[in-house]
Amino acid sequence: MGADVKTSMKVDVTDAAARRIAKIVAGEPGKSALRVSVEGGGCSGFSYKFDLVSGSNDDDIVIEKDGATVLIDDLSVVYMGGSVIDFVDDLMGQSFQIKNPNAVASCGCGTSFSI
Repeated sequence: MGADVKTSMKVDVTDAAARRIAKIVAGEPGKSALRVSVEGGGCSGFSYKFDLVSGSNDDDIVIEKDGATVLIDDLSVVYMGGSVIDFVDDLMGQSFQIKNPNAVASCGCGTSFSI
């Protein structure tokens, strides 16, 4: 497996998402990171799950940026490779959004997708 495989598996976190994650984690005693995972289900086939956790697992991909830590398990990163995790604050509200180049369809709320 060459560098192309590692590059395609990379997940980025925007500055806005990193700031929001750091702020949320700072307000939750005992929690140190945001875990993002992919589960079966949702209106488009797969859905994203967000959890505050106190530590990482051996198989986690660890992304650190501006004081924020994001954990993604090795099975979920297969579906999320090349994605960007963002935090959006607009007229529709505040939410984490994942821009996933692997998704061929997604639901209106942005929490589920299909590949």
